[in-house]
Amino acid sequence: MRVAVIGGSGHIGTWLTPRLVESGHEVICVSRRQRQPYQPHGAWTQVSHVVADRSTEEAEGDFGRRIAAIGADVVIDLTCFTPESARQMVDSLRGRVQHFLHCGTIWVHGPSVVVPTTETQPRRPFGDYGNRKAAIEEYLLREARLNGFPATVIHPGHIVGPGWTPLNPQGNFDPHVFFRLAAGEEVTLPNIGRETVHHVHADDVAQAFQKALENRAAALGESFHAVSPAAVTLLGYAEAVAGWFGREPSLRFLPWEEWRKTVPESDAAKTWDHIAHSPSCSSEKARKALGYAPRYSSFQAVREALDWMMAHR
Repeated sequence: MRVAVIGGSGHIGTWLTPRLVESGHEVICVSRRQRQPYQPHGAWTQVSHVVADRSTEEAEGDFGRRIAAIGADVVIDLTCFTPESARQMVDSLRGRVQHFLHCGTIWVHGPSVVVPTTETQPRRPFGDYGNRKAAIEEYLLREARLNGFPATVIHPGHIVGPGWTPLNPQGNFDPHVFFRLAAGEEVTLPNIGRETVHHVHADDVAQAFQKALENRAAALGESFHAVSPAAVTLLGYAEAVAGWFGREPSLRFLPWEEWRKTVPESDAAKTWDHIAHSPSCSSEKARKALGYAPRYSSFQAVREALDWMMAHR
């Protein structure tokens, strides 16, 4: 099939685009073309490129028409972040595509209640990002079920892969946390370190999109989690990282209000966002319906990313 991937050279697209090419699809990568994929692959020589600035063209009402003009059978949208953006895509693609796949987030659930969280549990999002993504999901699935628009939503966890810094055991993205654990230096954790994070390797997210494309009948009108087999606690995560470098972790625990003063405000905000959610999601629905089988555990995914970081200083 002819597949357009919006954001096809980013975190997920780096892995998804080559997967689609190797499966025999004709792939068109839509991006600003401002960077190379995170990992090289021979399949990129067979990919067509459309250069587009989404935010500018959407403001002028042109982006949806630009995507429709590609004439793709399938559109995979990895960079949609507002309901208005989603509506422009639906209005432009209605009756013109066989399948539309949207990248959501497990943040649509808000804080965990019953774990592992399944796709059927009520949505209780908080924060701008979670609320916007939940609204997009609600809109797309309503369009699918009431008006026949062929939408599927894939909700990744914390995406990890070689080429960028993974979410760390403090629940933020400061790379020095990893280096301090590797050196046996003290690292402080908020509260008692029992909050959870749920990583997923970028290639496993790509797998989920590919499986949904290949199992269209089961995927239409549905949302699916794309996560590793299990979430991890901040404490367990810190212990694992230290252990990879032959260290016993030197950890200190502080109540949240004290801990937040020990890091920059931006890092504290990210940590709060993650521990307030404390996600732990099930991928059983994707396994049963699509055949999704993540290759990486949370720790394996992070370890690969850290190996890349160490190799590239």
